[in-house]
Amino acid sequence: MEKKTMKPLTRAELEVMNVLWDSSLALTVNEIVERYAEPRPAYTTVATFLKILEAKGYVEHKRKEMTGRTFFFSPMLSREKYITHVVNDVKDSLFRNSAKALFSFLIQNEELSDEDLHEILEMIEKQG
Repeated sequence: MEKKTMKPLTRAELEVMNVLWDSSLALTVNEIVERYAEPRPAYTTVATFLKILEAKGYVEHKRKEMTGRTFFFSPMLSREKYITHVVNDVKDSLFRNSAKALFSFLIQNEELSDEDLHEILEMIEKQG
């Protein structure tokens, strides 16, 4: 999926995607609903979101030979690829394509422990 054609996900669509990303197997609508915390959404609600996600190019469905009419849904891109897209979009649109400005914002606006800051510095040192 190209960056320019990737349509943003709503919060509800993202919840469905998180269920799919957390599973190592393709899931039916019922299996997706079962993985939600209470109160669970209706079967038809999840089925509608899956249709939307498929139209956006995030999800695909297949039938397994033994199951007849049952569709199994799986993500077409990884959580990491989606996160990379979203973070790059935020960096480009809100921070004028500056990773430095984005990191500066995060460091100044997050409550980071000394341990967190130490780990971040170690990651930076490994990159340099």
